[in-house]
Amino acid sequence: MMRRIAVLDAPTNLGLRPPTTTSVPGCAKAPGALRDHELLARLRARDAGCVTPARYDPGDWRPGDGVCHAREIADYSLALAERIGSIIDRGEFPVVLGGDCSVLLGSALAMHRLGEAVGGRIGLVFVDGHSDFRHPGNASYVGAAAGEDLALVTGRGQADLAAIEGRRPYFRDIDVVVLGIRAQDEYRLDLQAAGITTRPVPALRAEGAARTAQWAHEQLADCAGYWVHIDVDVLDPAVMPAVDAPDPGGIAFAELEILLAGLVDTPHCLGVELTVFDPDYDPDGSYAAEIVNTVVAGLAPVTAPEAVPPRLLSSRPTPGPRRGAPTDRGERPGGVDRAERVGGVAGVIGGAASFADATSWHSAVDATPLTEAGSSDPGAADVDRAGIDRSDGALAASGRFGGDSAEGVAHLPVTAEREPVGPPASAGPGLLRRPVPPAESAPEHHKADTA
Repeated sequence: MMRRIAVLDAPTNLGLRPPTTTSVPGCAKAPGALRDHELLARLRARDAGCVTPARYDPGDWRPGDGVCHAREIADYSLALAERIGSIIDRGEFPVVLGGDCSVLLGSALAMHRLGEAVGGRIGLVFVDGHSDFRHPGNASYVGAAAGEDLALVTGRGQADLAAIEGRRPYFRDIDVVVLGIRAQDEYRLDLQAAGITTRPVPALRAEGAARTAQWAHEQLADCAGYWVHIDVDVLDPAVMPAVDAPDPGGIAFAELEILLAGLVDTPHCLGVELTVFDPDYDPDGSYAAEIVNTVVAGLAPVTAPEAVPPRLLSSRPTPGPRRGAPTDRGERPGGVDRAERVGGVAGVIGGAASFADATSWHSAVDATPLTEAGSSDPGAADVDRAGIDRSDGALAASGRFGGDSAEGVAHLPVTAEREPVGPPASAGPGLLRRPVPPAESAPEHHKADTA
């Protein structure tokens, strides 16, 4: 019953502005740098090849011209969607190695096609240090797709990117969960106004990574499945500075590992993409090694046979209104509970019977508290780059942690039991290989800023 992982390289840097006037972003080198640390062998994954992007060349682009490289990104998104669809058609679990965050457009297009094929909606878990929600409605100009990817995949912005094949939006606002943005993210109020549920770093750390993963499942329970986007700048720069826009206040490697494991430990999860690691800032390869260790441990639930006892899942009744009920640590728009904004499961995934087999399972994440990254406590001895106290030798081969941390270092709860969350990972062979309408055409690079 275990799923095989297929690793697909998406080495695009088209969505970023140039670091200097005479250089290009280095994140296109990320797939190769991660493969050099035996990622595929350690995942026992199939090599699904590479989708090669167009040449990076901003040319005479100027602010006000729309998204830079828009035509090239649109073409790349179509090619990437085809390859992701082919992987899912084989019943495999795609792991896409970016590249910058504009790879999300290709993944989103593939997910929208899949949702149409099965008669349901596909959700998005967006794990990122930034909201990437800049769009013409809240900014004086746009330009770098990697700083605008969440806005584009939720239908905001120029049609040649936000409505490829006439599909707009690829993800509905209520089907998106944002995890790991900083507490003072520039567009956090815009997310709230749009109805996009968020859990910034302070709430994520307070609730713990495992409980946050379970909470994300619950937010998307009405979807037929979900895709996971991970930008490594969700990590604190103290442990991961090799990104284009480092921003203090992020999480630790061990927290990302537990979060990833919780998100993929269900057939509801359709695939994962990893973005924005820049090997140009990692000359000795140590950060690439940390990323690979985290990804391998975090994806272990996908291929572990003992973690996949199948059970047929019936549609659950629509939760009753909870007006006046206390909200959880996630930020909900206007205090309105998601159950009040979303219809019942049966109405949303009426086509779910076409899935190959609907399965789900219970599992528990067995992990003891982690020490918080960046602690200023002088007594917190032997805290490594991952922000984890290893002075007691508690690091297990599985990537889980035990024992007590040094005195004065904050503990984070990380244990939670999973609930059954949805239908299977693959909709079966051939569902994405179908004719599509012609693309809608319309004219319209660093994440935190545009060139």
